[in-house]
Amino acid sequence: MITRILIRDFAIIEEVDIDLTSGFSVITGETGAGKSIIIEAVSLALGSRADSAMVRAGKQKAFIQIVAEIQEDDGVREVILTREVSASGKSAAKIDGEIVSVAQLSAFSARLADIHGQYDHQSLLKTENHIALVDSYHSLVTAPLKEQTAGEWKLYSSLKAQLTSLLADEAAARRRLDFMRFELDEITNANPRPEEDAALRERLAILQNSGFIFEKLSEAAELLYDGAPSAEELLGKAMRAMQNISAYSEELSSAARSISDSYYIIEDLASSIRANMGKMEFSPEELNDTISRLDLLERLCAKYGGSIPKMLEYRQKLLTDLENIENIDSLKEDLSSRLNHAEEKLIDLSARLTAARKEAAAELEVKINAELASLNFSNASFAVSFTETADIRSRLSGNGVDNVEFLISSNRGQPLLPLTKVASGGEMSRMMLAFKSVTGSYDQIPTMIFDEIDSGISGVTASIVGEKLAGMARHRQIVCITHLPQIAAFGHNHFMIQKNSDDEKTFTVITALKDSERVQEIARLLGGANITETTLKSARELIDISSRRLS
Repeated sequence: MITRILIRDFAIIEEVDIDLTSGFSVITGETGAGKSIIIEAVSLALGSRADSAMVRAGKQKAFIQIVAEIQEDDGVREVILTREVSASGKSAAKIDGEIVSVAQLSAFSARLADIHGQYDHQSLLKTENHIALVDSYHSLVTAPLKEQTAGEWKLYSSLKAQLTSLLADEAAARRRLDFMRFELDEITNANPRPEEDAALRERLAILQNSGFIFEKLSEAAELLYDGAPSAEELLGKAMRAMQNISAYSEELSSAARSISDSYYIIEDLASSIRANMGKMEFSPEELNDTISRLDLLERLCAKYGGSIPKMLEYRQKLLTDLENIENIDSLKEDLSSRLNHAEEKLIDLSARLTAARKEAAAELEVKINAELASLNFSNASFAVSFTETADIRSRLSGNGVDNVEFLISSNRGQPLLPLTKVASGGEMSRMMLAFKSVTGSYDQIPTMIFDEIDSGISGVTASIVGEKLAGMARHRQIVCITHLPQIAAFGHNHFMIQKNSDDEKTFTVITALKDSERVQEIARLLGGANITETTLKSARELIDISSRRLS
């Protein structure tokens, strides 16, 4: 439960420090004093979206901190949630001093507190939210089924898209079949080899310059070993001379070895030059063949990717595509079989999910009707409607096949009609309180905060709502902002919010009321600003009656 709420520089709040205990705590105050601002600040600390407009005018940042106790396996642990919002729009969230993302803060807070505000009334007015409320009941059963259904729907949708694409492409693919075969034959007949074009260009350069190359090879041969004297002959003499003196020092020996190495290198070069001279026979046929082959490869490269590797990749793609087209019937059969299997499995999962939902809805109907009766809605009748069409396949989705809507009859004898069309504001408040009362029995959230739960109700109904909230507080912490004395009278703890001002600023303060102060505040709620002895007496009586009803 929440034990402390600290708020600084948030909207019109300069600083508010609230110590909370277990039980039923009520917060009252005049309109505009800042009651709902407290809820906004708490919601922010629990992970709601931040807005720089929340920062108090003239301040650099707003600061909200919540201290709470949570039950864990090894006992009760204190946790501190902190949220800061700067005037520049930056936001920071922390759990026990460690910076976390807002999503992490929100996920953590979901098991700590549940805030009910006017938005929850609106959520009941949206039919698409009704199925989620049913699913939240017995979620241990529905949640795994929903996860499996969503996963199977993903597979089913993927297979269906693949088959649709295959069928759409089939006609076009068959029209391209002859052209694809022509392209494959053209590449296959050419039989290009990796790096073949580079080797051909080198060979072409040699063939086109064979005379000049032979001339220069001959000149090199003359200098190296055919001349008088030749480089080979001179190096041989130098080598033999150095060998005669190499024994006298390591330096002379090293020089002799270097000259010897050079001599043998010259010998190897001579052999290479002779071999290249032997190849320099000019062949017009080879020249023409080389030019033709290179032209063919360059033309095919231009058509099929720009290079031989790209052309070979395209050839492989043609082989794959042709195989797919030629095997399209078997592919269709395989996809259709897998799709049918996925569809049957999805239908089975959807049917199981529907059964689980209907079981949950039946229990929910009984409990909601009981809660409505206890909330002075005794003539009302609540039901959960499942709308079905003949063809289940047309309703398949990742969330099953169900269309769920809440129905209500406000008076005995009247037909059940959609809740979204017939419920008044007061009825919606009691409906939501009934849902919170029922779901609160199994969601294990230790703190529930209500803002405007008393919208549209008064008199006896307000007293019943107050008693219901106080009853819920026997098992969890309940905090309620209210303007009705009938609800405030049931509070175990009573806080009053006031808006004050001085010459420079307006600010909100919150005070924990003692017994006499509580009587004064409830008297104000009963009779307005002019508190009389009569209203004070009525306030005492209201508190006494509320206490007796809870005992």
